[in-house]
Amino acid sequence: MGEQRWAGHAVLQVPVPALERFVRARTRHHDPAYLSPDPAHVHAHVTVLGPLPGDGVDAETAALVAKAVAAVAAFDYRLTRIATFPDGIIHLVPEPDDGFRALTARLVEAFPQFPPYAGAFGSLEELQPHLTLDLRTEGPGEVVTEESTRALLATLLDHPLPLACRAERVDLAWYEQDHCCTLASWPLGGRS
Repeated sequence: MGEQRWAGHAVLQVPVPALERFVRARTRHHDPAYLSPDPAHVHAHVTVLGPLPGDGVDAETAALVAKAVAAVAAFDYRLTRIATFPDGIIHLVPEPDDGFRALTARLVEAFPQFPPYAGAFGSLEELQPHLTLDLRTEGPGEVVTEESTRALLATLLDHPLPLACRAERVDLAWYEQDHCCTLASWPLGGRS
């Protein structure tokens, strides 16, 4: 991906374009250095494997990702429920989450050296697929809660929750301040 290398990490993610406006707005609010000028990059996503080191993929790695992603057909899901993790991450829960779990399982099988979230959240079965919306904040100047996030989401969405969505591809996204972009994409089920 060019000769210049930056310190950052890659993530395999399912883009959720229906929430891009909201997630871009919150990224702009919290840390605009992570806004990508890349039109192919979708900030709103459900992570299926990451972090991964490196700023690109070689042919062998791309083939492994393509094979893992091709083994899972495109699938429908709904985003209906807002929840908060103990660390304060406010998120949407995809239901059903079977497709995301199948993708993660296939990718972990292909890349056992890269456990999801670097192994920080337990076993594969314990992982909770999610789409990050915001961070709970209860300090001077700003209060962010599930309730305030729900209200803001209602003002920025073209359609209110629940959202019917379809997962059709997996993107390899690069995350680093001032250098976020999409490096590659693979269609679910191996379709082009």
